[in-house]
Amino acid sequence: MTTLLLIALKVAVGVLILAIGLGSTFADLLYIWRRPALLLRSLLAMYVLVPLAAVLLVSLLPLGTAVKAALLVLAVSAGAPLLPRKLGALGSDAYVFSLVVLSSLLAIVLVPAWLALAGNAFGVAAELEPSAVASVIAKSFLLPLLVGLVLRKLFPALAERFADRLMAAAGLVLAGSALILLATHWQVFMEMQNIGMLSLVLLLLAALAIGHAMGGPAADDRTALAIACATRHVGLAVLVASSFPGPKTTVLIAAYIVASAAVSIPYLKWRRAVA
Repeated sequence: MTTLLLIALKVAVGVLILAIGLGSTFADLLYIWRRPALLLRSLLAMYVLVPLAAVLLVSLLPLGTAVKAALLVLAVSAGAPLLPRKLGALGSDAYVFSLVVLSSLLAIVLVPAWLALAGNAFGVAAELEPSAVASVIAKSFLLPLLVGLVLRKLFPALAERFADRLMAAAGLVLAGSALILLATHWQVFMEMQNIGMLSLVLLLLAALAIGHAMGGPAADDRTALAIACATRHVGLAVLVASSFPGPKTTVLIAAYIVASAAVSIPYLKWRRAVA
């Protein structure tokens, strides 16, 4: 059952990426490169400040090994392929798309490096080769993205029609798989206790605050970067979690999906209310 649910999670992520490609253009890829200040702030927030926040939480809170591993896995698994699904029609589509592509490519090098550095420091090290990360990103991100972009180029009206529907369907599968995974391993979830769930929520709140602060003067950019910092690459996180023995870390990744929705949805409602 667990294996099938993990496959469902990965397939849902792939379909979401396909839908992102259907709703984007090749020209959108260059948006963030034309804004070096925004590029620098985005990378600093996602790949330096959020992982440091996780390291701080792991250092200060009395957490079990599985929860420590989950926090570190989530902190380093940047890439945010689910970002467009969460932001919807916020008005920053090009920034969101270019950030998703850039951060996913950088994850090939930065995820193994951060995991080795932080994992060894806290006794939860996992060996992960850059080639394994590259393989996951190529299969779960680059391939469906390219297919979506090509279909958008060939059939623009059809792509526009089905992009949102695919996103919605894949989002439901993703959330449903995470909830069933938690229900199947409820005893692992209960072992987290309050401090474990609190640590996940604190990491998400810290990530939102970091992205909001680093997003710059444009309100839409602040909102987009905040959600990007709080949104992890689920396929990548599952790969990293599978390098730890037992299902605990993977189940905690599913708990993150639920906690992420609980934290990010109120934030988005607030941002839209003040816009």
